[in-house]
Amino acid sequence: MLQGIKIVEICGIGPGPFSAMHLADLGAEVIAVERDTGAAAHANLLNRGKRSVVADLKSAEGRELVLRLIEDADALIEGMRPGVMERLGLGPEVCQARNPKLVYGRMTGWGQSGPMAQAAGHDNNYVSLSGALFHNGAPETPPSSAFAALGDIGGGAQYLTIGLLSGILNARATGKGAVVDAAILDGSAHMLQLMLASRNIGWMTDERGQNIHDSSPFYATYRCADGDFVTLGSLEPQFYALLLEKLGLQNDARFAKQWDRSRWAELHQFFTELFASQSRQHWCALFEGTDVCFAPVLGPREAAQHPHNVARGVYFERDGLLQTRVAPRFDGEVVTPGAIPAAGEHTAQILAALSDPASSVWQSV
Repeated sequence: MLQGIKIVEICGIGPGPFSAMHLADLGAEVIAVERDTGAAAHANLLNRGKRSVVADLKSAEGRELVLRLIEDADALIEGMRPGVMERLGLGPEVCQARNPKLVYGRMTGWGQSGPMAQAAGHDNNYVSLSGALFHNGAPETPPSSAFAALGDIGGGAQYLTIGLLSGILNARATGKGAVVDAAILDGSAHMLQLMLASRNIGWMTDERGQNIHDSSPFYATYRCADGDFVTLGSLEPQFYALLLEKLGLQNDARFAKQWDRSRWAELHQFFTELFASQSRQHWCALFEGTDVCFAPVLGPREAAQHPHNVARGVYFERDGLLQTRVAPRFDGEVVTPGAIPAAGEHTAQILAALSDPASSVWQSV
């Protein structure tokens, strides 16, 4: 869907490379500019579908390479601390002087401004300050979230991707590029808007352990007899009624008033003991595929073998490496993304194209 869009990525870690990978997954042409570490590296799954060139950005040659690449590019992605690209001579003003239509994507944790802009941080720090971590987990345990998912990808990479595509559309209409300030702090806070809206109907509060997901019996995670886990999301009344019917509790007066919070602790304990009495497979056989709103908790390798994920082709393996396929899908097509290049694999090819006035470095041109 993004054929013809050309991206230069100044390689870093985490959300920037993921955004570039996602754009490549969707058909954009991405040239990844990597450092030559001189050491053997593991296959970088986030480089799939890209071409890789190595360069020393502190050298005049490396700087000029980037400037040559962005001359015909739609966007540049960088994930340095604020000011680093400027010190390298590759800040937005310099790059947009070379290409006024360039969309300059900046991926940081804290943002380009503010008193913490220069501080180091990681996913869990950014989502902590944004408010996004607070409600995660049970009230008796410290808040936690899956590594790099909530902040780096949810609040970071996806917002950078949306910003880049919005900027590219605007540049094609106006001839003027833009600087995209994509901060994980901002994105993870923005994702809370639905949760903030739910406060108005009483689903959420400002206290841990007083919300539908951390105290109700019908929207929760339970441990099974075999030590595995299952999730319930029987939020709407018709789904809750079906849950009770499946469990033979439809005539139990204790469960008659779904939103009676004074009973939630007692009923949650009842469900805790009930689900612990049988294996996960037992509950899957009873609930899976029904409108109870149910799913087992699976690790990635187990998820890759689940019949629904197999039918949709959600996962695949290449060279012994488990990967996920392209999302979203268009017209029902299941797309297998491009190969993973070795660092610098395309350096000679790209340098040759740049030195030949009759050729283009961009394959899609």
